Amino acid sequence: MTPTSEPHQEYRWVLPSVLLGDGGAGGPVRRSTRDWIVDIAMFLLACGLTLMTALEIDGPTPLVAAEQVVGVISCLSVWLRRRWPVGLALVTTVASGYFEMVGGASVVALFTVAVHRPFKISGTIAGLGLLVIVPFYFLRPDVDLGGPTYAILALAIVLTTFAWGIVVRARRQLIWSLRQRADGAAEEAKRLERERIAREMHDVLAHRLSMLSLHAGALEFRPGAPPDEVARAAGAIRASAHLALQDLREVIGVLRHHDADAEVPDRPQPTLADLPALVAECEQAGMDVSLRLKAGEVPEKPGRNLYRIVQEALTNARKHAAGAPVTVTVTGGPGEGVSAEVRNWLPVRHGPRIPGVQIPGAGAGLIGLTERAALAGGRLEHGPTPEGEYVVRAWLPWPART
Repeated sequence: MTPTSEPHQEYRWVLPSVLLGDGGAGGPVRRSTRDWIVDIAMFLLACGLTLMTALEIDGPTPLVAAEQVVGVISCLSVWLRRRWPVGLALVTTVASGYFEMVGGASVVALFTVAVHRPFKISGTIAGLGLLVIVPFYFLRPDVDLGGPTYAILALAIVLTTFAWGIVVRARRQLIWSLRQRADGAAEEAKRLERERIAREMHDVLAHRLSMLSLHAGALEFRPGAPPDEVARAAGAIRASAHLALQDLREVIGVLRHHDADAEVPDRPQPTLADLPALVAECEQAGMDVSLRLKAGEVPEKPGRNLYRIVQEALTNARKHAAGAPVTVTVTGGPGEGVSAEVRNWLPVRHGPRIPGVQIPGAGAGLIGLTERAALAGGRLEHGPTPEGEYVVRAWLPWPART
């Protein structure tokens, strides 16, 4: 994966190599403060084990000198464990089959591989570490401990180091997995918020712009209208444009919200109580709309969703059946749910649309309404009837009062 300029994507790219050590082998090592502390501790551990071994070495002077040189080199090589962990582990493990003072570096290298490499690699090196005990047992027998005791001690050191490394690796994998899930959940939350804002923008702006287009079309095809009607239509155009810009500015303000940790406030949302005002606004634009509101005090959430559904249905009626009468009926009660039905005559039955007032649509309105109803736990149906009408019918749950 290629690093990107976005912080969260760069974090995802670096995270596996930092926690698991599965990337960048042989490349430049960039140590953090924690890495320096760990590496210094590992170096001191290797030196300490080597010094403990050096105090017990006896034999010919050339052998002692060789042990000391190899011991110093092996301790210094511990600083290469991040760049070449597998190679270092192989060399030190093979060398420990004869040289005692390589044992400290071999332990550190085995632990590093167990932490930073998969089991098929680390397990192979651990098995090699067990095998080299056999030649060391015969080539460098320990007189003080005895052969069997030394073999058991070496076996315990190899297995303990390997198991410790496996546990550390498993813990780091768990942490990395939890962070990945947290990142995925954050991305999903952002996606859902973007979809919510997109639906909000579509619902609001489609209504405002359709009203503006309707008034502008009336002015265009009625140039000889009385001055008061022209002034009223121009005022409606100005008001609709102002409200559309205000709604757009509020939505863009939410999108530009920089504080990711703070809760983004929702815009003031209309409810079912604002439905008469919506119908009055449509009537001022020249629509023939009748409202039958037969529901009580609908809760805020279903009322808000139902308002948006009716608003989009009225917008569609203006787009595709201009001049046709529209009937809006809202019924329901606690426990049985709340329903909204919007009916209008199809253009074929009612007559041709007014020239110049056709408003283009993307076809996403009804899809968005269906998704909105489904997310609210309800359903939405739409389509023509045999009588020549087009009906949009929605039902949303209304929990019974307790």
